[in-house]
Amino acid sequence: MAAEVGGLKDPSAEVLAEAAAAFGLLASSARLHIVWALAQGESDVTGLAERVGGALPAVSQHLTKLKLAGLVRSRREGRRQIYFVDDPDVVTVVRLMVGQLTDRAERADSAGQGSARRIRGLGV
Repeated sequence: MAAEVGGLKDPSAEVLAEAAAAFGLLASSARLHIVWALAQGESDVTGLAERVGGALPAVSQHLTKLKLAGLVRSRREGRRQIYFVDDPDVVTVVRLMVGQLTDRAERADSAGQGSARRIRGLGV
């Protein structure tokens, strides 16, 4: 039985499993960087590898996983595959999380706490 709090019903087990899988894919800093870069604009695998500092085969494998999960899409332009994030909600979530953590790190740096802070309670 799904609980309802504040007018929102708990999501189904299937929805929670799908969300956990998507967040699991984004738990890799390399894949998160790729999605972040694609949220700023489309790119081919060579451009992404240069931007994120990854080896071409590794970036290609990450893109395959992200594409299979439906987090990124691609289209062919001649001989190149162009990758992009076509879901504005994915872009919003990634920008929100990265933006919040960037702001937190900048506040910690200005307060002399350094950037090695962990997310409280998560051991991350």
